[in-house]
Amino acid sequence: MLFKPDLDTAKTAGRGVARSAGRRMVSIAITLLILGGLGYIGWTALQQRQTAGRGGAMPRDLPVPVLAATPRIQDVPVYLDGVGSVRALNNVIVRAQVDGKLISVNFTEGQDVKKGDVLGEIDPVIYKAQYDQAVAKKAQDEAQLANMRLDLARYQQLAASNAGSRQQADTQRAVVAQQEALVKADQAAIDNAAATLGYTKIIAPLSGRAGLRQVDQGNIIRASDPTGLVIVTQLQPIVVQFSLPQQQIVRVNAASARGPLAVDVFGNDGVTVIDSGTLKGIDNQVDPTTGTLKLRAEFPNANFQLWPGQFVNIRLKVETLSRALVVPTSAVQRGPAGTFSYVIGADNIATAKPVVVTQQNEAEAVIASGLSASDRVVTTGFANLSDGAKVFIGRGDQTPSVDLAPRKRTRTPDAQGKDGAGERRGNKAEGDQKGQTGPASGGAASGDAAKSPP
Repeated sequence: MLFKPDLDTAKTAGRGVARSAGRRMVSIAITLLILGGLGYIGWTALQQRQTAGRGGAMPRDLPVPVLAATPRIQDVPVYLDGVGSVRALNNVIVRAQVDGKLISVNFTEGQDVKKGDVLGEIDPVIYKAQYDQAVAKKAQDEAQLANMRLDLARYQQLAASNAGSRQQADTQRAVVAQQEALVKADQAAIDNAAATLGYTKIIAPLSGRAGLRQVDQGNIIRASDPTGLVIVTQLQPIVVQFSLPQQQIVRVNAASARGPLAVDVFGNDGVTVIDSGTLKGIDNQVDPTTGTLKLRAEFPNANFQLWPGQFVNIRLKVETLSRALVVPTSAVQRGPAGTFSYVIGADNIATAKPVVVTQQNEAEAVIASGLSASDRVVTTGFANLSDGAKVFIGRGDQTPSVDLAPRKRTRTPDAQGKDGAGERRGNKAEGDQKGQTGPASGGAASGDAAKSPP
């Protein structure tokens, strides 16, 4: 019996395979279309950003707005900066010179005292008695001396008339001399007792400001006490001890040989000069641990703005540059090859010229070479400036001010009728240059991408 295939089953299977292959092709085609669409959207957004960036840049043919200044010829002082500490010119621990009970304290803590003021008193009873005893002893010895001198006169008369012994007269003369020496010793004892009695009053040895009291009234105070009664500090004048690098030794010595050097001390802001003084001393050796040299300057401190123990910034004037060429510090730029400045020449063309700077601070720079007094240098507007660019010189009152917060952007009705994407890209670039960033800029960018034609 011959085999006869089922033709219906074969046809059904063939149609199933064809339908499966068709669905697979449709899926692949849809996937490719989705990927192509996403790629096109991304490419379009990238092109819009690049176009916006090119649109925000300043055209090359337009002049760059800048501010300019002309170099000045003036005398410029040269300073050496350092850090130092304030110290009292004199600092004295006022101690008692005798032991005893402190019966009075005659000053207030923090009071300004003068030399010779009585700061405290010790009970003088014992020392007054010792003084009286020395005075009485001298009176007794003086009375004996007077009697011995009378005897000497008698013996001398008897010896002259040969009625008495000459030896007796000489012996009496020696006794009188001995008694005179004893009287002098009594006087020395009186002076010592008077000085000791005077030490019961504790005297200020110098003018200054009294510190905190170390002993209260009624306590026994001794000459051996290490703290004493009070510490008196001289605040006017006052000194500042500061350090400079050892590389400046020769420069400072040469400057001090020409005359006294001025020293300024700054306040807490580091800018305001609160007092000016004179350099008084230079140490005779370099500190090997720090490689610095110690110097000391004296200040009048008229307003008590300097206080012992305070750390301050100082500057030492070592010389003055005569007729130096000075430009604003902002005019000096730094590049890979060194310092340079943009000089505005004919037809307002800016040219970069190398300069050599002698010294500079926050406001001014001294130029050794590269510029002349007739040049005009750019001080503001370097963002879009390049060598050979044409510039537009503004006035000093046109300096842009810094906004505290981004300003709100507004769109004019004329701009809405133009090419929307181009105008919005221009506004976005302009807003980025002015620091106007925020949700408004982001919304405009996303709207541009959404409305771009496929």
